Amino acid sequence: MRLGILFGIGLLLNMGCFAQCPFREGEGDGILGRWENVDHTLGIEVYKSGEDFKAKIIWFRDHDNLANPADKRKDAHNPYPLLRDRKIVGMDVLRGLIYNKKEKRWENGFIYDATSGREWSSSATLSTNGRLRVRGYWKFEWIGRTMTFIRL
Repeated sequence: MRLGILFGIGLLLNMGCFAQCPFREGEGDGILGRWENVDHTLGIEVYKSGEDFKAKIIWFRDHDNLANPADKRKDAHNPYPLLRDRKIVGMDVLRGLIYNKKEKRWENGFIYDATSGREWSSSATLSTNGRLRVRGYWKFEWIGRTMTFIRL
């Protein structure tokens, strides 16, 4: 009996160690999937391309211009004239995020703001309550803005 209990404890300890091993596959994949911002005005889909993570807009609600539906809106403020005709829905707005295993966060990315046509540096974290926090910043992370998303 005692041997069975010790074996069970040893097995559980080994499983816990394996679950936290840094070499396990897909460790940084926790942000993959569909997310909605806490204001319920924006939906994104985070996906992986090679080693970096990207996000595209899958829907948004904008009550400022009801005559121009969201699915018809174009990237009118883009500084590059050739890109001003692309639709906002389906457009990549986050790119280049790389998972930092040591810090348990995604770093060195870029986020695009279609309302201004500007691109900012970005990082992302998953909070303990499962919320995705994406930060756009200029040069230093403390000069920026954070958007919070809930998994759909």
